[in-house]
Amino acid sequence: MAKAISRLHKEQRGISLIETLVAVAILGVIAVAFINGLTTAYKAGQINDEQTTAESIAQSQMEWVRNASYVEEATTYSPAPLPDDSNYLNYTVVITAEPLHSPDEGLQKITVTVSHLGKQIIQLESYKRQP
Repeated sequence: MAKAISRLHKEQRGISLIETLVAVAILGVIAVAFINGLTTAYKAGQINDEQTTAESIAQSQMEWVRNASYVEEATTYSPAPLPDDSNYLNYTVVITAEPLHSPDEGLQKITVTVSHLGKQIIQLESYKRQP
């Protein structure tokens, strides 16, 4: 019986240093992959928020220009003021107009460009008619 217990102790060795290092390395790789996934999801959310906000601004600015008085031979229109809301910080709007005929016969191509932090996000085009 003593020989059986002695043999059992020899077979039940502890975890070696190499096995521990391999397990820690595998956990490290999994942790890095998980953190990269979280970072990618966060960045995608930010880009989506930026795009959605820019689209909303562009559509409201286009409506603003359509409802504004028609200006013959206009090359720009003043944008509507953006709300004093933190969601609209660092967004800029440029509205250009281009008469489709020369001289201006009452039809202009309107382009609304929305940028965020100096980077163009969206450009929306439509037409404005003289009433």
